[in-house]
Amino acid sequence: MTQKSNFEEIYTFLNEKFANETEYLQAVHEVLEDIVPIHNANKDYKAFDIIRRICMPERIIYFTVSWMNSDGNIEVNQGWRVQHNSAMGPYKGGLRFHPTVNLSVLKFLAFEQCFKNALTGLPMGGGKGGSDFNPKGRTDRDIMLFCQAFMRELQRHIGANTDVPAGDINVGAREIGYLYGEYRRLNNKFEGVLTGKGLEFGGSYVRTEATGFGLIYFLEAVCRHQGTPIEGKTIAVSGAGNVALHAALKAVEKGGKVIRCLIAEGFYIMRMG
Repeated sequence: MTQKSNFEEIYTFLNEKFANETEYLQAVHEVLEDIVPIHNANKDYKAFDIIRRICMPERIIYFTVSWMNSDGNIEVNQGWRVQHNSAMGPYKGGLRFHPTVNLSVLKFLAFEQCFKNALTGLPMGGGKGGSDFNPKGRTDRDIMLFCQAFMRELQRHIGANTDVPAGDINVGAREIGYLYGEYRRLNNKFEGVLTGKGLEFGGSYVRTEATGFGLIYFLEAVCRHQGTPIEGKTIAVSGAGNVALHAALKAVEKGGKVIRCLIAEGFYIMRMG
């Protein structure tokens, strides 16, 4: 079987099964282009159909989050946890709360998380989860109540040696604290079942800055490999949240000129950096 036909066979198979999941299919298509040649060069990979098994999640957990807000009204949201692959270790990946969250988005993120985690060399699998809950404009109490209700559904599916969620969009140290508090209350365990916690209850130093700083360290390594310094480079940053702001900060420290930060409502431009 040729490389091209192998690619087409696997992608057609996935496209027929998940035709409406455009984000997931796009991610799979992009990654397959890079990994199919490696798959074809290894007879054991082909014999055990490794590439198809990598593309499909091991487990998808869906649940309804019914909760009472601070006004005494019942709200209903959807929640998911995509446990994509645990070949290298417990599932690991963030939780995001955003109205655009759906299964296709989470499958795409969980799929790519497997490769990101594998590159660290650490024994971690890949996963992703979240809810269509929109925390924008909500009170701290409403966010706490939702996080507690979300964890009541999720807690039976996670654990230090099973699945270790983290934060993502709209899930920062505050939300992780609410989630972890509910998990600890329900399970009577003080264990590392969530990362991104506050320092007061087992979190790590520089966790807040880590992703944004890491992005620039990666960019610096790419520039070095290309024989060009990061100093003096003009840099545009997509986003204005935790990752983007710390990436911009580290880029400036490294001598780059950050001229733009993009947000949903528009963008900031400073042509002089």
